[in-house]
Amino acid sequence: MKYILDARTVSPHFPGIGRYVINLGAELPGHLETGERLEVLRIPGTPMGFYEGWPEAVRLVDADFSPFSLRQQWQLPRLIKSGSVYHSPYYLMPYRPGIPTVLTLYDLIPILFPETTRIHVRLLFRWMTKLAMRSADQIICISSSTRRDVLAHFQGLDPEKVFNVPLAPAAHFKPQPRTEIHRIQTEYGLPRSFGLYIGINKPHKNLTRLVRAWSQVSTDVPLVIGGAWDPRYPEARITADRLDLVGTGRVRFIGHVTERDLPGLYSACRFFVFPSLYEGFGLPVLEAMACGAQVICAETSGLTEIAGETASYFDPQDTSSIAEAIKKAVSGELSAKNVLDTASQYTWERTAAATLEIYRSIAYNTGHRK
Repeated sequence: MKYILDARTVSPHFPGIGRYVINLGAELPGHLETGERLEVLRIPGTPMGFYEGWPEAVRLVDADFSPFSLRQQWQLPRLIKSGSVYHSPYYLMPYRPGIPTVLTLYDLIPILFPETTRIHVRLLFRWMTKLAMRSADQIICISSSTRRDVLAHFQGLDPEKVFNVPLAPAAHFKPQPRTEIHRIQTEYGLPRSFGLYIGINKPHKNLTRLVRAWSQVSTDVPLVIGGAWDPRYPEARITADRLDLVGTGRVRFIGHVTERDLPGLYSACRFFVFPSLYEGFGLPVLEAMACGAQVICAETSGLTEIAGETASYFDPQDTSSIAEAIKKAVSGELSAKNVLDTASQYTWERTAAATLEIYRSIAYNTGHRK
């Protein structure tokens, strides 16, 4: 059996999907059985740091066309035709792949939050996602919440072909030693106590309400906002400036944070806050917990599913509710939760094992399509 994992999304353009592929690709080889092989498709020249140390049953294959290229519709099927199963981590894929196919879906943000995308992008997303689901023998959703959304918005889809396989924090997300925390505080110019948000600034992340809520709390503890910044959505920064939160240092925007620094930031913060209106999974919450951070977050389905009773929740639509949760967090009123136990329930080993079982079920029960 030869399983083919499409890793062409390992690029800065796909930060989230790329991390999914990297972590899955790093773990799958350890679960291969006798007679099973793994091929990983990549854009030529793309660094694949997770490839080092793989067994002989794993092979890298160059595919010199991106998921956005029309050429993939005829070139990729020729490249994968000898495989037993093809796994696409992205809905832009060959829609007649020629072999049994697994598709991973993360969320339906363009459909559920239309204000975040242009109308032609929304229409293309719905159409191309529908085509991808038709082409796939099995569909992996990263949470029960995403699975429910997919079945609700794409009626007629067979529930038996849609699986929930959750994500996990990478192994380096763990409580950091005092020396690493000190390095982070020094390099980023941070105080010993601060609240932390990590993520992009798209509208559904709800940062503007978070900034407003922070302005309502009387505290010297600053809010540190880190992550990729999309210049199309400057509202949170504009609001923070208007409320004089940036000038006074009560809100700090630190921009992109490297993967190396993330565990230290999570470990150093007093608490992690995540006000997102919608998450397919909410990996930053789990990463923060894996580093020992107490979490306050939005009471939305994707987040309550993974954090359970470990996090403290607020209504993300209500600024006062967010502010009240912040007050409790900065004053130490939150009861300490065993966040490490919750985070330990999610591992890439389990994710890879469950994914490989889906590959096998298709390969053994379906066989090649003609």
